[in-house]
Amino acid sequence: METHTTTAQHTVDRPHTGRFVTYTAIAAVVAAAAAYTSTALGLDAWVMFAGWVAWFTRPTSVRLGIHAIICLWLGMALAVLGHTIVGLAAPFAGAAALPLGVLVLASVAVGLRTTPVVNNMLAWFVGLVTFFAAEPEHMIPGLLTLIAGTALGAVAGFTCQQLQHRFAT
Repeated sequence: METHTTTAQHTVDRPHTGRFVTYTAIAAVVAAAAAYTSTALGLDAWVMFAGWVAWFTRPTSVRLGIHAIICLWLGMALAVLGHTIVGLAAPFAGAAALPLGVLVLASVAVGLRTTPVVNNMLAWFVGLVTFFAAEPEHMIPGLLTLIAGTALGAVAGFTCQQLQHRFAT
């Protein structure tokens, strides 16, 4: 049962304290376990959290969570293409090479926003940001490492979602 607190401007739904604490504890324990696992496997914990964030961009179902991870990974792969575009265009385009690359990347990510399965624009951009933030020295091994780290985050997001559904609802 929900309790309501009314202010002069709006009504705020507040869950029962027990449900709130359980939901929070599940997320904290799963996140801590995923961070530990990431570092134990030699992966950056922040990369795992990119997978976690992507999973929860549309947390309404497992299917949509999987679609989000597909978009995340496609975003990282698209970033490889963007990196290549910038590298190839820089000798003749100079400072315009980066905007040219971004134009291509954003056109793909935003252009697919109505396409089933790959329509999670936020997850695409999380993938792009993850790749460019990581700055892998070698593209393919770097991409595979990022995929592994974000997969761990996706598994953690799925686990958190399932445990919260089971114990906090």
